[in-house]
Amino acid sequence: MQTRLPTAERQAEFVAAAVRLAGDASPALITTGDIAAAVGVTQGAVFKHFPTKDAIWVAAMRWVREQLLQALEAAAGTSATPLDALAGMFRAHVDFVVEHPGVPRFIFHELQRPADSPAKAEVRAVLQEYRKLLLGVIDHALERKLVAADLDREAAATAFVGLIQGLVMQAMLTGRPGAMRRQAEQVFALYLRGLRGTR
Repeated sequence: MQTRLPTAERQAEFVAAAVRLAGDASPALITTGDIAAAVGVTQGAVFKHFPTKDAIWVAAMRWVREQLLQALEAAAGTSATPLDALAGMFRAHVDFVVEHPGVPRFIFHELQRPADSPAKAEVRAVLQEYRKLLLGVIDHALERKLVAADLDREAAATAFVGLIQGLVMQAMLTGRPGAMRRQAEQVFALYLRGLRGTR
């Protein structure tokens, strides 16, 4: 029997279970019963903490927002130069996906839904905060003349995120998220050459 946990801890358990399950199945196919079974409680216990399955997805995306941005900020904050910060952020994002392969499934699932939703709003918030952090680092690189003077900062930020999304899609297709780490180093090296304007 599961012991009774405070509401916040139990909710965190359900969110963690949903993210784990999404690593092997589409979020559309995951039921509250699946989540309850993964935690070891009854389905009714899930509804004591979340009124609907969508509410669990919203909580999951909030968790992603907090954890991913925290990892990116830590990587950027402990780097000696802006270019080191970009490299650290790239690796941190890749590591996050390798450790939580269900997260991209959540995001793609929400983006495919035609109607707006609280979970989709969380996805937008993640991307907006991510981009703001990224542009700040790119601006520091421009100020320190570490990249080409005519660098398009907006395009550089879009390319950074796009490269990671491409790696994620390939990993999902092959079913080998761990391979992302090796590929990420080669891809980032190409990105860095582009920033510097080297040929």
